[in-house]
Amino acid sequence: MADESAPKPGHFLPGGDGNRTTPDNRRPDGSAPLAAPTPRLGRDDQPVHPQLRGSRIDSRSTTLSGTRLGPPAADDRAAAAYREVFHPEPIPFVPKKRSKGLVALIVVAALLLLGGGATFAVKVLSNYDGFVANPLGTPSAKPGDGPGGAPTTAAPVGKGTPDADIVGKNPIYSAGKLAAVNCPEPAFRPTSKENVRSYYQALTACMDKAWEPLVTKAGFEFRSPRLIVFDDGEETACGVQDEDLASYCLDDQGGSVTMPWQKIVEDYPKHRAATRVQMAQSFGFVYGAHVQNLTGMAAAAGNLADTAANKTAELEQDRRAALQASCFGAVFFGAARASFPLRGELLQQWNDQIRRSGDEFSKDKVRDHGSSKSHTLWMNQGFATTSPGACNTFGAASAKVS
Repeated sequence: MADESAPKPGHFLPGGDGNRTTPDNRRPDGSAPLAAPTPRLGRDDQPVHPQLRGSRIDSRSTTLSGTRLGPPAADDRAAAAYREVFHPEPIPFVPKKRSKGLVALIVVAALLLLGGGATFAVKVLSNYDGFVANPLGTPSAKPGDGPGGAPTTAAPVGKGTPDADIVGKNPIYSAGKLAAVNCPEPAFRPTSKENVRSYYQALTACMDKAWEPLVTKAGFEFRSPRLIVFDDGEETACGVQDEDLASYCLDDQGGSVTMPWQKIVEDYPKHRAATRVQMAQSFGFVYGAHVQNLTGMAAAAGNLADTAANKTAELEQDRRAALQASCFGAVFFGAARASFPLRGELLQQWNDQIRRSGDEFSKDKVRDHGSSKSHTLWMNQGFATTSPGACNTFGAASAKVS
């Protein structure tokens, strides 16, 4: 027997059993039917907006204001709230200013393969961020602050070190030799950007391990450089990059090494030994510039170049700095000679690239990084002694930094 309490088909449809009502409009269970909600848009006694008379909205006796045509009124709070959430005023871009302590040194190593060899050209440039300290600052003590109304002057704390002493008598020179380090050539061949990055990461770790004890012993704080492997035309901490240029510069990270990869990957199948040596020498050079930064010599050398008496003297200061960075790089490879495979074809390419790294092989012929003769002298000296003291180019005669 069917369950009489179960709803019949169509029970919930209009006219079904569920909608039956009694003559007094009550449902069988005694409840009143649901009434339409009270209109919220207005009351019957309100006037109808002129634009809406005769419309379907007019017949509902509601009052609406405004229109979809044209912009909202200037004082429309709803429109203002909408704009604030969905169309806020653009925030202007304000370039981040470098702190006043970031005196920029940009070291550029141009790596140009010529036939079966390579030219390693070095340029040292000075670049300031435009910050100039106000020399007329407010004094900390006012006249009359001393006993009896006499003016007082605070004595300077410590004694400043002249730039010439920072580069010529630096403690790194007497810190001793770089200890022998086990650093095989990184086993990443330059066939992709990822491999080039891994190669330089491995070499950075080796150089950090070798240089940190000596830099710390000399009384300086050690920090590893930030490594950036860039695409051609990419803007980095050292500016917009060229595919052939490796560079080192000061930034808010404490010093960045920026290295190319595209030209290296392109040249490797054609000149494998030369490309491997090129990668090692160029990175040794920029890491040498990092050592100069850690020991204060980078900024001091830039100051000396900026105050040189003439262009000739300025170029000589640039050469001293560049040759020292090359010498520091050779110091590391001398310390790693038992593990880094500088022999056979690699050794021949190593010496050939040193001989071809002088100003006479550069395109612009500017004498800003040293002659082939000077490069050979300082790199061989650094490699043989493994001592930073052998790289004091700032105390050498002008003939040795030609």
